[in-house]
Amino acid sequence: MPFTPIHLGPGLAFKAIGGRRFSFMVFGGAQVLMDIEPLLGILRGWPVLHGPTHTVWGALPIGLLAGAIGRPISAACLRWLRIPHAPFTWPASFAGALLGTYSHVLLDAIMHSDLQPVWPLSPANPLLRWISVDQLHLACVALGLFGVAAIVLRAAWNRLE
Repeated sequence: MPFTPIHLGPGLAFKAIGGRRFSFMVFGGAQVLMDIEPLLGILRGWPVLHGPTHTVWGALPIGLLAGAIGRPISAACLRWLRIPHAPFTWPASFAGALLGTYSHVLLDAIMHSDLQPVWPLSPANPLLRWISVDQLHLACVALGLFGVAAIVLRAAWNRLE
């Protein structure tokens, strides 16, 4: 299923580690951009849903696009919602975008048999079933819980200072 929320778990961990240097909103947007190809494939009945965009090379232009449009869109959304936030930087936008697209390729490579992460150099997918899909989902949920806990603890610690 395209646009799976399970991919956001690692993004929460990245946010906890990166803080202001990482945009979780842009990370989420990059996840959605990555899954446009599989969505079109489902709608059009393509035999391969994870094609060129789900490769090491396909993730780069999508990440760069997500980083370029993510900062102004995210900043506008935060202003519109009146959510206070630290200054939104270009490096944070591109960190969120590129970690979003490359983690997406990694996670999908583990679970989708039609994905060829280093195509055209090789049609192989050495990551396929590296761990079970259930283990992958549990790892994503665990990373998300870690991220939320670390973010909450950091916020509480900062209020004490």
